[in-house]
Amino acid sequence: MKRSIPELLQSEQPLVMVTAYDYPGGLHAEAAGVDLILVGDSLGNVVLGYESTAPVTLGDMIHHGKAVRRGAPQTFLVVDMPFGTYHTGVTDAMRKAVRIIQETGADAVKMEGSTPEVLQVVDTLTRNGVPVVGHVGLMPQTATAQGGLRVQGKDDDTARRTLEGALALEAAGAFCVVLEAIPARLAKLITERLRVPTIGIGAGINCDGQVLVTHDLLGIYEGEEKKIARRYAEVGRVSREAIAQYAAEVRRREFPTRENSFVMKDDVLDKLY
Repeated sequence: MKRSIPELLQSEQPLVMVTAYDYPGGLHAEAAGVDLILVGDSLGNVVLGYESTAPVTLGDMIHHGKAVRRGAPQTFLVVDMPFGTYHTGVTDAMRKAVRIIQETGADAVKMEGSTPEVLQVVDTLTRNGVPVVGHVGLMPQTATAQGGLRVQGKDDDTARRTLEGALALEAAGAFCVVLEAIPARLAKLITERLRVPTIGIGAGINCDGQVLVTHDLLGIYEGEEKKIARRYAEVGRVSREAIAQYAAEVRRREFPTRENSFVMKDDVLDKLY
């Protein structure tokens, strides 16, 4: 059964979150027994082929969120609010968040940052019944302004801003905060300071839970393994080899075989000549 927010807040075990972007992804994640599924705007990179998450639209998130929910009807579902959808005023952000919840069946939305504008949106949404997951540290939507996709919080200024941002998100009503690509000791301190759970990605072992991009976890992309992830399978290699074998068998006329073909009676065929 789907876990409620109070149950997630009181979990004695680390929370397990993975990303999913389609029906099979949701189906497999739910069957594996994860606690939360994130329909991340990382779909821009791993599904749509963009160089960043910035081009992802609200329509994209709703489209993919619906598919994931069909595959995972009994798992707590979080959908990212994409870049630009919560920066144009509280009323506009509320309208878009409600669309996500109503059209995808999501249980919560997630947004990056802890600026006063974002905090105002978090406060408004949570007071009006829309659960929010916060996000500090490396923020892919605005990574260019942070100096690129690199570790955050390594110096006095950014470490303090990361800590204060997480605390401010909790105060604004976020029921959970993602900590991305920050030093493990900083993540530990933030986790100790917050009353709500932290979910880490590249933030060490002491967070209250962990999230991974499924494409990294499954090795769908071959090549060098990311430092913040662990590859638990080589689906990309297996997929490529399977398609190559299929192509070779077609070219040698080894596929389809009789077992893959349909038959008809001789007298029916004879009438066509």
